[in-house]
Parts: sequence; C-alpha cells; structure tokens
Amino acid sequence: MKMREDIRPVTYLKSKAADLLAQLNKTHRPVVITQNGQARAVIQDPESYERTKIAVGLMKLLVQGEEDVRLGKTYDQDELFQSLTKRLLGRKTARGKTAKILSPVDSSCSPRS
Repeated sequence: MKMREDIRPVTYLKSKAADLLAQLNKTHRPVVITQNGQARAVIQDPESYERTKIAVGLMKLLVQGEEDVRLGKTYDQDELFQSLTKRLLGRKTARGKTAKILSPVDSSCSPRS
C-alpha cells in the first residue's frame, strides 16, 4: 500500500471520483477512504474483489478440511472411489443406460475412525 496514493479523504472521493476509479483499475490496490481522519471505507476494483472472494472461499474450505482431519472424519481413498463408482453406476442404471464396471465395487464406505 502506498500511503500517499491509497489513503484518501472522503472529499477527494467526492471531487475526483473518476480519477480514483482510474487509479483503482490501473493499480489493482484498494483505497482507504477516511472521514475526520478515521478509516470509513475501502474501495476496490471488481477484478481484485472477485479474486479476494475466491481466496476467502478457498481458505474456508481449507479450514473445514483441516477440522475434518482433526476430528478423524477421513476416508480411505480406495473405499471412497469404490463408493463413488457404485453411486455413479446406480444413476446410469436408473436411467436405463448400460454402465461399464472398471473395478469391483465394495458396498461400504464410511469415515475412518
């Protein structure tokens, strides 16, 4: 963050909105808007905002996965693939399509304890 360019008073936003938008889209850095010397808002270009949303979503998935591992909610890889194969084959059969079996399918798939 460049303090001189990326922190602006609300009066700057009011008087030079177009310039501020051009800066956002050029630098892809967020700009902090202040009022009475206090930070009141952060403005960001749409592309950076989308990337941030995706990154936060991925971080949430990682935290959830780490929690599952910590609690022992894991699956054996072979059992998981066998269970998924069985489910997919069941869907194809229900639709009347012929399914090819690539490997034997075990009927059980439960988390390891």
